[in-house]
Amino acid sequence: MSTDIDRIKLRRWRKRGFYSEAALVKLLKKKGYSAVRVPASNPSLNPLPDVIARKGKHTYAFEVKNATYYAYFPKQQIDKLFQFLYQFIPTDEKYKHAVTAAHLGKKWLFKEISWRDWEKNKIPEKVRILKRDRGNLNIDKSYQENPQSIDIPNVQ
Repeated sequence: MSTDIDRIKLRRWRKRGFYSEAALVKLLKKKGYSAVRVPASNPSLNPLPDVIARKGKHTYAFEVKNATYYAYFPKQQIDKLFQFLYQFIPTDEKYKHAVTAAHLGKKWLFKEISWRDWEKNKIPEKVRILKRDRGNLNIDKSYQENPQSIDIPNVQ
């Protein structure tokens, strides 16, 4: 009996993730990005993001979480974003963005992780996004400006 309940809970958990990934793709397309959900972005060791997006010369690798008040992104998942961008996107680092995306109800928060932190192995064990936080990435402007200078709250 408990295994049936566990399976149901696991299916619901996976559907939440799928829903948020699909919602992010829809939002990005509405904002003029080319975006796709990566269906094989399961918890494997393969360096695949949940969502890949592109606008102009800029490529974004997103790790997406659906949560109520806070979302945690383990270091291993963030490392996979950078591995993907490093191995498969043949362009300058300034055009490649590793982004954590928290879908908190109707609110989206985006946090870009710095290449410098990744290269110096300064990524924390868990990156946390709280509902009251401000994201450091605005998907309406990030491809036009230097992402390090952006400190604009979320996009809803």
